[in-house]
Amino acid sequence: MQIKLNFFGAAKNVTGSCYYLEANGKRLLIDCGLYQERDLKPRNWADFPVPAHTIDAVLLTHAHLDHCGRIPKLVKEGFEGTIYATSATAEIANIIMQDSAHIQEEDIKNKKRRHEKTGKTSPFPYVPLYTMDDALKAGSMFSKVKYAQAASIGDGITAEFREAGHVFGSSSIRIAVTQDGETRTILFSGDVGRWDLPIMRDPHQYETADYVLIESTYGDRVHGEVADIPGELERVINETVEAGGNIIIPSFALERTQELLYHLNGLVNEERIPLLPVFVDSPMAIKITDVFKKHQDLYDEETMAQIRAGDKPCDFPRLEMTRTVDESKAIARVKGSAIIIAGSGMCTGGRVKHHLKANIERPESTILFVGYQSHGTLGRIILDGAETVRLFGEQYAVRARVAKISGFSAHADQNELYQWISSIKKPPRKIFITHGEEKQAAAFAEFLTGKTGWDCLVPEYEQEVMLD
Repeated sequence: MQIKLNFFGAAKNVTGSCYYLEANGKRLLIDCGLYQERDLKPRNWADFPVPAHTIDAVLLTHAHLDHCGRIPKLVKEGFEGTIYATSATAEIANIIMQDSAHIQEEDIKNKKRRHEKTGKTSPFPYVPLYTMDDALKAGSMFSKVKYAQAASIGDGITAEFREAGHVFGSSSIRIAVTQDGETRTILFSGDVGRWDLPIMRDPHQYETADYVLIESTYGDRVHGEVADIPGELERVINETVEAGGNIIIPSFALERTQELLYHLNGLVNEERIPLLPVFVDSPMAIKITDVFKKHQDLYDEETMAQIRAGDKPCDFPRLEMTRTVDESKAIARVKGSAIIIAGSGMCTGGRVKHHLKANIERPESTILFVGYQSHGTLGRIILDGAETVRLFGEQYAVRARVAKISGFSAHADQNELYQWISSIKKPPRKIFITHGEEKQAAAFAEFLTGKTGWDCLVPEYEQEVMLD
């Protein structure tokens, strides 16, 4: 066997997922994501370790920015191959890549103006990582695949996409490589979801794989119960309303926003919270919600039963979708308390930063985190208890209440990761622990080895291994 595997991202860190597989004369990337940790962002600007024009295909597990966000840069550098993904992932990735291009173009303009005014310089060039044209071209290169149907990637190479249960359209991908009558299977977990989440179907479990790359975002801990979410959300909202403040929820446009709406709908219907204005201040989240409505075949049975009963899980009174900049600015003029759901989920850009600016020094308001905050992001800095933060080039005191609901996570925890991988009956030749900070990855490797005796490795960035 001659199969080469390189770890070009998400090795001892969470974001920037990108794995390189070379076999049978084909060069493949599994995911091609953006780095979001502050100290790793320079990697976004570096040339790909393998020339972009030599890559034949990208196989995309799901549409989160840390998995698809560098695809337009790959296109900009000469990639002309095919991008394989499920239909929902392809549609959502198009939305996310275009939004990313727009934000980068605007951020560069704004940063250049600020630096010219203050005399500062930037370590990065005053050009966007990629443009809207690059994102649009990337969007035209998708080949949509169906769950459970093997897609031919090249001579002796097939890929099977299965439900990962993480976000809408997400997949784990098992690649089979046949050489000289022998076949090896390499299973890429993508981001593993959780069981019994609203809307989502449960993760598919595999019985066989020769090699496994498994994420470890929460490889050292166990989440709160999903069932606790409505109660925690109810408490935070009611306490903030009583104090007279706003609830600012930095939220990922994909899955987290829709899950929030699902739970808020339930709390409103049961009259457990007051009927407040609820703003989804994210054009991207609004577009993605439309994709959810289009692909109801991906809903779990509980959500379908709710729809059949006439209840719309992502709609309720006083919910407003704010698409334009003027509508977003008008939120600041709303009297009384409001719930403001805005991107980005880690506070690294987007409209949420404006709402943070307006509320972070108000003790009566609450900043509520409902998703993972990578090391070095603004969200993580706030969550870790910073007394001041930098917003739009100025320092602001953190006086608002900071809260977190951990049960919202769409990532499997330590026990759920073990549940997912333990369905494999024959010990794999090697398990690679990826997509986790070094501490979490090491903890999960130790946990999994102790449970199974399997051979586990936490790879280094750009490490190369040969699969035999």
